[in-house]
Amino acid sequence: MTSRARERITERANPASVSLDTKSTKEVLRLINREDDRVAAAARKTIPQIARAVDLAVAAIGKGGRLIYIGAGTSGRLGVLDAAECVPTFGTDRVVAVLAGAPASLWRSVEGVEDDPQQGARDLRRVGFRSRDVLVGISASGRAPYVLGGMRFARRLKARVVGIACNPDAPMAALADVTICPVVGPEVLAGSSRMKAGTAQKLVLNMISTATMVRLGRVLSNRMITVQLNNQKLWDRAVGILMAFTGAPPAQATAALEASRRNLPVALLMMLKKISRTEAARQVGNAVNVAMLLRQATESVNQ
Repeated sequence: MTSRARERITERANPASVSLDTKSTKEVLRLINREDDRVAAAARKTIPQIARAVDLAVAAIGKGGRLIYIGAGTSGRLGVLDAAECVPTFGTDRVVAVLAGAPASLWRSVEGVEDDPQQGARDLRRVGFRSRDVLVGISASGRAPYVLGGMRFARRLKARVVGIACNPDAPMAALADVTICPVVGPEVLAGSSRMKAGTAQKLVLNMISTATMVRLGRVLSNRMITVQLNNQKLWDRAVGILMAFTGAPPAQATAALEASRRNLPVALLMMLKKISRTEAARQVGNAVNVAMLLRQATESVNQ
C-alpha cells in the first residue's frame, strides 16, 4: 500500500487548490464554493445509515434513554450546537453533547484533550451514560482517541453506538453498530476538517436530531409544536401556529396560549376540541405521540 493510500482523506492535499495563495479573492471563494457543492451529495449517499441511526435514537428515547453525542474540536462543537438547539426547538433535554475539554474548549482550542481515550469514558460516566442511551461518536478522521474511548465504554455497557466520520477506513467503524461516512474528499486547506467535513457532519446531525423528533411526535406537519416559549419571537411563532391550525384570529390564539400556561400542544387541543386546560393537559400528558393526538383532533374538526 502506498503512503498516499494510507493517508487519511481529511489530511490529503487537494489538487484543485494548489497555489491557492496566488489566487484573487473571488477565485479563492469560487474554489471553496465549488468544493462545498460536493458535501450535500456525499451526505445524501449515507441516508440509509442515517435512517438506522434515527431508528436507534427513537427507540432509545422512547424507552427513557437519551441521544448522546461525543466529540472533540470542531466535531464536538457541532454536537454541542445540535444538542443545544434541541431544547428550544423541540422542548426536550433528551439530546446531550459531551465535548472534550469543555467548557473551555467551546470557544478556543484546548490542545491534547482529544488524545486521551480514558477521558472520553470518564466524561460519559459524568453525564450518567447508561445502556439504554445511544451514543453518537463524531470525528472527521474517525480516529480521535477521546471519541474511540467513549465508544468502547458504551460498547462495554452494551449500549447502541453510531459513528460519524469522513474517512471510509475510520477505526471507529469497528466500534459502531452504524457508521455514517459522507466522503467529501480533501479540504481546500489540507487537514482543515472544519470545512467540508465539518459541513457534512452538521448536515448529518441536523438530519438525525430533526428526524428523531419528528418520529417522536414533536412536530405536527412541518411545525415545531413543542417549541419553548422563552422569548417574544418564539411566542409569536406559537401564536402563528395556533392560527394556522385552528383558523383563529390573533387575539383568540393569544388568549388560548395564555390560558394554557404557555403550553402550545395544550393550547392547540383546547381550541380544537373546545375542552378545558386541565383536560387538554391530561390528554397531552398521556399521549404516546403528541403530534398524532393533535392530528386526530384536527381531522375530527375538519370532518
